Amino acid sequence: MDHRDDTIAVLGAGSWGTALAIELASRQPVVLWGHTAEEIETLVQDRENRHYLPGIAFPERLRLSSDLATALQDADEVLVVVPSHAFANVCQQIAAIRPDLSSLSWASKGFDPESGALLGDVAARFFPGTALAVISGPTFAAEVARGLPTAITVASTRKEHASRLAAYLGSRHFRAYTSQDLVGVQVGGACKNVMAIAAGISDGLGFGANARAALITRGLSEISRLGMQLGGHMDTFMGLAGLGDLVLTCTDDQSRNRRMGLALASGKTIEQARKEIGQEVEGILTAREVRQKSRELGVEMPITEQTAAVLFEGLDPREAVHRLLSRRQRPETSSMQALT
Repeated sequence: MDHRDDTIAVLGAGSWGTALAIELASRQPVVLWGHTAEEIETLVQDRENRHYLPGIAFPERLRLSSDLATALQDADEVLVVVPSHAFANVCQQIAAIRPDLSSLSWASKGFDPESGALLGDVAARFFPGTALAVISGPTFAAEVARGLPTAITVASTRKEHASRLAAYLGSRHFRAYTSQDLVGVQVGGACKNVMAIAAGISDGLGFGANARAALITRGLSEISRLGMQLGGHMDTFMGLAGLGDLVLTCTDDQSRNRRMGLALASGKTIEQARKEIGQEVEGILTAREVRQKSRELGVEMPITEQTAAVLFEGLDPREAVHRLLSRRQRPETSSMQALT
């Protein structure tokens, strides 16, 4: 079936939502929604998002609206790209306007801070029986908006939904792989932000490339242990939504979470760092939720534990690293071995 005339509503006019809207609008009709009229009026006048993605013009097929009902009215696909703490509220608003919605997708990364649930579980509460999908992988918004080569994963429990989203996104420079591991893709996308804060702390303290490589490797082990306990698959954590996203976020200063870690290592407070970064830093809330979830499930996640202690208990970053290095000696095991 030809879906080239399908209209996609992208909800969330931050950097990532705008970048995805730009990418999709090169091939599809797209409506980009933002929650304030002033924000959208500026985007309409400028025909670019000068705050987040300066110099990147909007395609002709990209329309803008601050009225959610208008944005949803003719949408064949709804893609939510808001911070994780706003996800449930936006889903509630969508359900009130389009209770008959046949499919919903999101590119938000994190857990619901109120319930600790995966965003897919939140969406399922509002849209029982609706086809659900998540988009995740190693992506920086500016590079996607500029048309640089990118590969991502689209996961849905319904193959046809994943395939349709992949077709919307696919182009000569944008590769979309499909998956049925909705849980694993979500866990990888959320937890890597915590590891990126840890990597930023390590690099900010001058601990070097050896420490960064060890942190990424053991961080992947933590993510995999938690993810498989929740029902995810090991192949997912070795792929784009796992290892790929983790490496990207831990090693490049475009990462807001990595920059948060760098700022903390320099002695800045969370609020000072947030002000400098000027965008949502998902890993902060995620660190709290992941620590709580790992404790409930009995999953060992020492990097997450120490990162959360730095963020919420005022632990000195150097002491956090010391605690990690002074843990009892043990054999290195893979995540799969740890579950057997």
